[in-house]
Amino acid sequence: MKYNIRGENVEVTGAIKSYIEKKVGKLERYFDTPPTSDVNVNLSVYNEEQQIEVTIPMTNLLLRAEEQHTDLYAAIDLVVDKLERQIRKYKTKVNRKARQQGAPKHIFAEMEKELEEEPVTEEDGLEVVRTKRFDLKPMDSEEAILQMDMLGHTFYVFTDSESGDTNVVYKRRDGKYGLIETN
Repeated sequence: MKYNIRGENVEVTGAIKSYIEKKVGKLERYFDTPPTSDVNVNLSVYNEEQQIEVTIPMTNLLLRAEEQHTDLYAAIDLVVDKLERQIRKYKTKVNRKARQQGAPKHIFAEMEKELEEEPVTEEDGLEVVRTKRFDLKPMDSEEAILQMDMLGHTFYVFTDSESGDTNVVYKRRDGKYGLIETN
């Protein structure tokens, strides 16, 4: 894994960098082949609160966690624990589904970063300030909800594995989930 560690209101020392690389590097044991994706780490300090945010974009999964603590090293430990739980939860789900459908067992074989950003301005005066492009992976609504929850978003766009249509799952105000299907 390649590490991109940035600090806001904090200097990223060699000791902090090596501690992050050591702790996040332990996540490699969950993969069949070592991941080749970038690990984006943002450290910040506000009012004596240390915050760490770790994002690991992969082909079929985006791992993201953030944590706050008064001690930076404790925050690093807590964020790695969150990432481990996400990986275990996702792999359990994928392996259960693979046994049910007879699909290949390991989904984490290849890693790559596929998100692009570019600003776009439309002629009618409305401005698009951010554009994301990504491949829609075939999955069912249950797996899409899992992805949405792991990203911490309120909606998720995906391709239905049975119908091939583009659908959207979203979190309702009552805490339940909704599904928008296209024709």
